[in-house]
Amino acid sequence: MSTGPRHQDLSALLRADGSVVVPAEVAGEVLRALMRDTTVRVRADGGEVSNGLRTLLYALHNAAEHPRHDPPGSGSGSATAAPGNVVSVTEAAALLECSPRWVRHLISTGRLSARRAGARCWLVDHTSLDAYRKGTHGQDI
Repeated sequence: MSTGPRHQDLSALLRADGSVVVPAEVAGEVLRALMRDTTVRVRADGGEVSNGLRTLLYALHNAAEHPRHDPPGSGSGSATAAPGNVVSVTEAAALLECSPRWVRHLISTGRLSARRAGARCWLVDHTSLDAYRKGTHGQDI
């Protein structure tokens, strides 16, 4: 049994931190599989999905609907947010008590670290968001 090509494919998808890259061409399939499982689980026990899973599902949806043609990390004026604890623009706006448009402005000027999840969706790094909040609303935290 040969493991050469399969191992190469695996190493291209598995990052050192344990995260997995989902190629755009299979994002829709992965999304459907996760949605089926999640729907069954929620119907069975009435549970809620975690914020991390919700973010992943949105990212997969955007990847499936709007395949990217630009290189990763090429968002306008923003440093790349590390995979992990991220929030949507809407969630960031709620935490900052401002509009989503202002959050996108903060991203474009580099004051918040974020990465693209599809063509129109940003994932804001929670650490960057906390640092911004402490710098501008330090007494509220």
